[in-house]
Amino acid sequence: MSQRPAPPSRSAATEDHGLSPEDLKRFRDGTHYRLFEKLGAHRAAVGGRQGTRFAVWAPNAQRMTVIGDFNDWDPDKTPLDRLGESGLWEGFVAEVGPGERYKYHVRGPGSYRFDKTDPYAFSYEVSPQTAAIVTDLAYSWNDGRWMADRKGRNALTAPISVYEMHLGSWRRTPDAIKRPLSYRELAEVLPDYLAAHGFTHVEFLPVMEHPFFGSWGYQMTGFFAPTSRYGSPQDFMFLIDTLHQRGLGVILDWVPSHFPSDGYGLSFFDGTHLYEHPDPRKGFHPDWNSYIFNYGRHEVANFLINSALFWLKYYHADGLRVDAVASMLYLDYSRREGEWTPNEFGGRENLSAIAVLRRLNEQVYAEFPDVQTYAEESTSWPGVSRPTYLGGLGFGYKWDMGWMHDALNYVAEEPIHRKYHHNQLAFRSVYAFSENFILPLSHDEVVHGKRSLLEKMPGDDWRKFANLRLLFGALWTQPGKKLLFMGGEIAQRREWNHDAALDWDLLDFPAHTGIARWVGDLNHAYRSHSALHVKDCDPEGFRWVEANDVEQSVFAYERLGLETDAPVLVVLNFTPVVRRNYRLGVPRGGFWKEILNSDAPIYGGSAQGNFGGVEAYPFPSHGRPFSISITLPPLAVVLFKPDEAANEGLGARQS
Repeated sequence: MSQRPAPPSRSAATEDHGLSPEDLKRFRDGTHYRLFEKLGAHRAAVGGRQGTRFAVWAPNAQRMTVIGDFNDWDPDKTPLDRLGESGLWEGFVAEVGPGERYKYHVRGPGSYRFDKTDPYAFSYEVSPQTAAIVTDLAYSWNDGRWMADRKGRNALTAPISVYEMHLGSWRRTPDAIKRPLSYRELAEVLPDYLAAHGFTHVEFLPVMEHPFFGSWGYQMTGFFAPTSRYGSPQDFMFLIDTLHQRGLGVILDWVPSHFPSDGYGLSFFDGTHLYEHPDPRKGFHPDWNSYIFNYGRHEVANFLINSALFWLKYYHADGLRVDAVASMLYLDYSRREGEWTPNEFGGRENLSAIAVLRRLNEQVYAEFPDVQTYAEESTSWPGVSRPTYLGGLGFGYKWDMGWMHDALNYVAEEPIHRKYHHNQLAFRSVYAFSENFILPLSHDEVVHGKRSLLEKMPGDDWRKFANLRLLFGALWTQPGKKLLFMGGEIAQRREWNHDAALDWDLLDFPAHTGIARWVGDLNHAYRSHSALHVKDCDPEGFRWVEANDVEQSVFAYERLGLETDAPVLVVLNFTPVVRRNYRLGVPRGGFWKEILNSDAPIYGGSAQGNFGGVEAYPFPSHGRPFSISITLPPLAVVLFKPDEAANEGLGARQS
């Protein structure tokens, strides 16, 4: 047993009267959005005595006790009181304060006896230990400037470029142990790294407590607690605080779609199917061997919505990426005929889960209008990122999984064969503005035998790197926000391994530093040229110039911003052939500056290009009154923009 901490000071808590009749009513109705301040373990004072008040939901339990170091883990010493018909149990334990370990001992129907950890705990022991810990969440934040400005930084018109990462395998200590960096150690290096590479946000794979490290956090047991593997709740707050002070937003991956079957957790919590649906056709996930929440139960829906709001309130998270939304929407998700039951109207839609997602987004945006929610939704479900009052699910953004798979399949083809797959890249323009999209190159694409992004590319090493630069160029110039999983920016050669750090020694080689510099420059261009981001979610922000050059595998399009913003012309050559005197229409005359070229030597390219830019002449082409004749480097993307300084005084030549 750990050493018992000293009792809290007499001023540590004010007089507390526990759950009120109004709390119980709102709990039963499923409209109590501050349950995390009532359930779980909270410091309190009763009758002038300092201690902790415990509260837990277990409607089918016959007896509930709290056990811990303070009572030698004796299940008979500290019973909780049942609060009428609410299903809630509550009790005050004097002289118990922060740092104390505890669980609930449940006596359920029949012979059911089990020690359960607290669903609303703010902290847990380091896995594989499973006790909850009484925790004070007090922290003095220093991110006031960020919080005041973040509405603009999260807006649909803002440049949003997300670095997706797994905290436990980004970097590790250089010693023989090679442990993951702690939250505090990450705060020393991560903000500067992200800022140097131009990212605007970071997305953490689930940091919520989870028993199995190999689940990457997607099998969550602690819906209100950051994993203690890397430090305390305050340590995690410090990391977010530091990122905010450096001008970086934080998105948390969050999983309301399922939970693990570990006996100490949510499953069979009070001796009955409480959090999970009792029908295995609705309550058990065959792919992940986990339980599915009973979304139709008010208390369960409230639990999930409370979890989401908690991270936004106490940890200043700037967004939530909701995992596996498709698995929530469809009753037949990953099930064969006969393994699922239709809804009341005979359809395959999970109406209860849909209602929860809508309520979730409505409540999030009502309380935190300056954050965003992101749906990982892999089907063509309509209106994922449209308001609920229009029949949508209410998310801020949806991951464009279709683009990710089409683009990766296309670039995996040998260049000589790409002309037969031209529409895989062109097709996105058909639906690109049907949702507010974020374009991901995510962790799921570099594991389980799928190979790293670099190794997906065909050809020799030079072509692999050129193709990777080209893929990134397509990502950063297409309409939609951006997401890249860690390691992509250094052209990681091997697949992601959650048990090891990224291969940082690759940066000793010019080809890999070239990729890192290219990503940084793409981010800089994306942020500094308004036309590349301000209309990411507006069809007026994109216009094809050349979508049909199948034989040469060339694409060209304009990105457009506000009326005062100069357009950006993007040209992609998906073959290793240098194409000279390639003519493209442009909307205005004058000098068009080459603002980015992935074939530049600083990125590892072959130095083919346009000597800084080209002149546009009044030769109509592609439906535009002017045109330019350019050199297209091999396996490269080039970006052009009117040079306002060079063209000053040439207004008569503008269209």
